[in-house]
Amino acid sequence: MNNYYCPYCNPKYQFQKKSTSGELICGLCGDPLVKKPLIKINQIIAIIASLSLVLPLIYTFIILIKNQINPPSRNYNASTNFIEKNSKTRFYQPLQSDLLKQESSSSI
Repeated sequence: MNNYYCPYCNPKYQFQKKSTSGELICGLCGDPLVKKPLIKINQIIAIIASLSLVLPLIYTFIILIKNQINPPSRNYNASTNFIEKNSKTRFYQPLQSDLLKQESSSSI
């Protein structure tokens, strides 16, 4: 019985009656009662707004826990051995003056 209400009367003072035809009517004004919707539009908007704030947090925690259990297999940091091997050939080209200094120091 609480699923019906009168849209015109104050909800505090409403009471329901059955008409002679079996229809539910308001006891104060006599208008037919309207069925309450299960979910209202403002509830739908509130659910969407709260989910838009909460879902990124939940997603972040899931990814964090997943990375704690199974750490990523790739290491994106450069290996020190790779840098040492390739630094002489690729990144550092000695000047002629450096070569002359090395030759003079080795001959002494």
